[in-house]
Amino acid sequence: MKRYTSLSQIRKEISEGALTVPSLVNGYLEAIASQKHLNAMLEVFEEEAIARAKEVQEKIQNGTAGKLAGMVISIKDNICYKHHKVSASSKILEGFESIYSSTVVERLLAEDAIIIGRTNCDEFAMGASNENSAFGPVKNALDTNRVSGGSSGGAAVSVQSGMCLAALGSDTGGSIRQPASFCGVVGFKPTYGRVSRWGLIAYASSFDIIGPLTQSIEDTQLLMEVIGGPDENDATASVKPLEPFVVNQSSGKKRIAYFKETIEAEGIEPDVKQSALNLIAKLKEMGHEVEPVSFPYLDLMIPVYYTLTTAEASSNLGRFAGMHYGYRSKNARDLETTVRKSRSEGFGTEVKRRIMLGTFVLSSGYYDAYYSKAQKVRRVVTDFTKELFNQYDFILSPTSPNVAFEFGAKAENPIAMYLADIFTVHANIFGGPAVSIPYGADSAGLPIGMQFTANTFEDSNLLAFVKTL
Repeated sequence: MKRYTSLSQIRKEISEGALTVPSLVNGYLEAIASQKHLNAMLEVFEEEAIARAKEVQEKIQNGTAGKLAGMVISIKDNICYKHHKVSASSKILEGFESIYSSTVVERLLAEDAIIIGRTNCDEFAMGASNENSAFGPVKNALDTNRVSGGSSGGAAVSVQSGMCLAALGSDTGGSIRQPASFCGVVGFKPTYGRVSRWGLIAYASSFDIIGPLTQSIEDTQLLMEVIGGPDENDATASVKPLEPFVVNQSSGKKRIAYFKETIEAEGIEPDVKQSALNLIAKLKEMGHEVEPVSFPYLDLMIPVYYTLTTAEASSNLGRFAGMHYGYRSKNARDLETTVRKSRSEGFGTEVKRRIMLGTFVLSSGYYDAYYSKAQKVRRVVTDFTKELFNQYDFILSPTSPNVAFEFGAKAENPIAMYLADIFTVHANIFGGPAVSIPYGADSAGLPIGMQFTANTFEDSNLLAFVKTL
């Protein structure tokens, strides 16, 4: 099947009679079937997608189709879809079927998107390589010996490999942007609260956000217009009206800061650094003002992020106890052994590590030393960042200090794995939007991603700007 990079291409061919929605869906299903070795899809909604394709085709012919008619999309396995399985790629949710749909799924369906399946991810969205899934790792389509990135690795590969046009993932500390960078696609983390979290299985509630992975900025803009906005089901969703995305055009010269520490950091791969310098030069040629800025808190980003997110995970994951749903140990004898054995057997190593870390930092005698202090640093970082945005429109950095690494390269060293998020967690800590765009490749042809970050609720302006690059 022909590879499409935007919904506008698909709609054009449909209007010309060169393509139908059923043939499009069949093409994507064939792509999925031929690339099972990538392990990107946990479940394919084949019959449902075929039936829905016929309905959408009729709507297009009748002139009643929604904004997303012709868009075939996958959803990460932590986003609820009524009467469909959802497991957060964990054994602990074995056999669980959602009793309601997330707000984002309802909004996709209302605009005639076709959801083709659910994608593999790091268990409970905890990981930077998609090696933590209970269903095995997701392989990078460009080099199957390398990781896809995490935690939304399956979502990124489903777009990268042409299994669908777009995907929804979740981003707690870079889980959309980092796999987007590794797979050479666009990954967008909206402002916290800009997209409802209703129906997203929680990892760290004050960080988590749903966002799109696409092959074009225009599709990212379109998806944000559909999935964004207030939601009465989510108290953390902003009540601010959703700004227009599709009609927004970037104009004028921008002031852009880049953190010197991200370009000069030890450990950044030379090709990644060169791509960043190339982009800085291009921005200057376009007439934008680009200046280096010191970010004195870079070394604190990972400790603050993991202190706070593990604490929230410890609380959020307390509900998975083998009592009401999901996995229950066959060795359980009473209440205590049911909880203890079900959690020990049902959770993977990384999830158990983060639960224990979170329980520790919240425990008596350590709360003030760790959790409370991390919250204070989060406020300092937020204030520093907000002040910076009084002077600049955007902040530029590489999305990751490296390209996709080989399987096992960091799996035995949790600290090295955590450091893969060092450039992405900043946006989640202060809550602003950030986007990773493909920009160049290393000497082996592996994609490199560059990240732009904006002030909170500047989502539309950010996407309009990167569309000009």
